[in-house]
Amino acid sequence: MGRGDLSDEEWARLEPHMPTNHGRGGRWQSHRRVINGILFGSWKTVHDRHRRWSADGTWERILRAVQADADAEGRIDWSMVSVDSTTCRAHQHAAGASTRAPKIPGRRRSPARHRPDEALGRSRGGLTSKIHLAGEGGFRPLGFVITPGQWGDAPQMIPVLEEICVPRQAGGRPRTRPDHVGGDKAYSSRPIRRHLRRRQIKHTIPEPRDQRANRRRRGSQGGRPTGFDKTIYHRRNEVERTINRLKNFRAVATRFDKRAYVFHGTVTVAAIRLWLRPQ
Repeated sequence: MGRGDLSDEEWARLEPHMPTNHGRGGRWQSHRRVINGILFGSWKTVHDRHRRWSADGTWERILRAVQADADAEGRIDWSMVSVDSTTCRAHQHAAGASTRAPKIPGRRRSPARHRPDEALGRSRGGLTSKIHLAGEGGFRPLGFVITPGQWGDAPQMIPVLEEICVPRQAGGRPRTRPDHVGGDKAYSSRPIRRHLRRRQIKHTIPEPRDQRANRRRRGSQGGRPTGFDKTIYHRRNEVERTINRLKNFRAVATRFDKRAYVFHGTVTVAAIRLWLRPQ
């Protein structure tokens, strides 16, 4: 076993959720070797399968299955979910994708995660992509959204929370609602607070100074002051630590994939690896 490869224990937890061969002949061989190659090996031997599984949603189904296993074992901390974002520098070779919409191999439709802008944006540092992420208390991602690097954080908070969807092994609706949500000042807005209250989710988001002054200036029409608990807010560092763990993977810290859906698959594979690690 090479350095960084999946251990026997990690593979035993992942193997039941891997796709199986259908029809005549053996289309695929060692899944374990390919996943190790995606994370640490040469792209040439694994890129085709990685691209296929990123396009047809295989990686996302595996992530949901691994999260369901963790939830059944009581290893997901639903008491506090924090939202934050991180910018990933894109390699120059990540630019220049075809203007034609990609197709799923063997099918006529485009990947669900395809973006016409390919989630590439320009900033002072050059080409960048941004990962908007919701992390639980165990320093693992529950859901994420990828956008161009210059996009703001607040408009993506609700889409990120909508990505939280952990199936229940006993059946029924998947769990989508944490007990508490935390975020920094960038997420302080009335639509976000209204959305969280509508879903009956407690939240700890500090109010910027200018918003406080504007509310006081309007008097009774400005509404009630927002509640804020400093003790709970200290837990927001959990999502920052989750991002640090996610960006330990070289393919996440620096984007090399031209297509947004393939980069989304790369981040998903890294998230799966974090969920497989023991707490």
